[in-house]
Amino acid sequence: MRTFRAAERARSRTIALATVAGALALTAGPAMAADVSKIDWDKIVPTKVVLFYPGQSSYEWLRSDAHKGAAKETQRGDSCVSCHDDAKEEQIQGAKILKGGHPLEPIALSGKNGHVDLSVQAAFDDKNAYIRARWTTNNKTRPGVDYPVYRFDGKEWKSYGAQRLQPDAVAGKTPAVYEDRLSLMLDDGKVPGFANQGCWLTCHDGQRTMLREATRAEVAANPLLSAIKKADVRKYLPVSRADPNDWKTGKSVEEIAKAKAGGEFLDLIQWRAHRTNVVGGVDDGYVLEWRNFDSGKNHFASNMDDATKTPKFMFDAAKQGGKSQTDADFLKKDAILVKGGNAVPFDANAGWKAGDMLPQYVLSAADAGGSAADNKGIGVWKDGMWTVVIVRPLALANDDDKGLRAGGVYNVGFAVHDDHMTARGHHVSYVKTLGLGAKADIEAIKLP
Repeated sequence: MRTFRAAERARSRTIALATVAGALALTAGPAMAADVSKIDWDKIVPTKVVLFYPGQSSYEWLRSDAHKGAAKETQRGDSCVSCHDDAKEEQIQGAKILKGGHPLEPIALSGKNGHVDLSVQAAFDDKNAYIRARWTTNNKTRPGVDYPVYRFDGKEWKSYGAQRLQPDAVAGKTPAVYEDRLSLMLDDGKVPGFANQGCWLTCHDGQRTMLREATRAEVAANPLLSAIKKADVRKYLPVSRADPNDWKTGKSVEEIAKAKAGGEFLDLIQWRAHRTNVVGGVDDGYVLEWRNFDSGKNHFASNMDDATKTPKFMFDAAKQGGKSQTDADFLKKDAILVKGGNAVPFDANAGWKAGDMLPQYVLSAADAGGSAADNKGIGVWKDGMWTVVIVRPLALANDDDKGLRAGGVYNVGFAVHDDHMTARGHHVSYVKTLGLGAKADIEAIKLP
């Protein structure tokens, strides 16, 4: 990965995160480094994709009278861009939603940008597809690599910090903090409606931060969510509900398994600035009845020991400059915990003081495995801009993946999270097509 990072810096004038300069000699494998380093991105024409802030617009909202003049068209499956076809439409929509007092955004989000210009390039060879994305973040002073922590209050380790839309963060009771993220939803044509209406098929009332957000009691009483052992409502596809407008009407586990076997799910690929980037990982997941991770093990795992109610790992003081974060450096100094790098087993007798903080997750490239670890990638940040390259193997045959092939054309939707936000607090695109050596909105170039 050092070879890859050096090549990427030379081409795009970006720098690697200072946090991981020594951690942090973990790699995503020599194959990825060799494959990516040979790509001359200057020879691949970028495609501009404009993402806008959608607020609480959802599958249900688009089909309601609140979606003035377009509810019937949406219900019959018309494409979003059949109406929203102006070249600056996304910029206009995002600005309107964030102007204040808009029914789709009830929280005053000072300084929030209405849209993001995403520059996308793509390439492929006999083994992998490569997707490179660049965008300017809302934070111009440091990268969005921070994440909520466990903070010692003198007696217990408790969660501290929350994404910007969380009520305690809105009220100023806890700091607003969350990692930057780049997401892609990918469809091979088997998900009805996705080509026309994209991620709005997955976004529903009842989900976190959306209209009529489900209560814990409602979730606990729901047969489907109880059966799949979930504690909240996340993204889902209409095929997983008897009534797509009502998250409570989940179909049986057997019916959902049949839909999955027929390919009626979306691949969800997520690069995360805190939880995957420094170990060269990129999430591999899918959306059907919930927002699921693929089978296997992710690049990140909880740092909380459920038995002792204490963290599992702390920082190696010799490498990090201290065994923990403190109030003085929280949100000022990068703190990412990496097994085999700057992490050592937690010592309960290390003299912990109130205000000491440790990351909620510990990262490991070596522990990641199975379908969940298929994707690789890295992001570098400079002068307010992320440059991210995602590497995805071709022809994956796992039952939770969409296999990419030369000559194929796929429907793809992009999302960017920044500004310490998640859930609805992202920017999204209308659907684009991605072609591997085929005519499409974004054309992946065959590498020599």
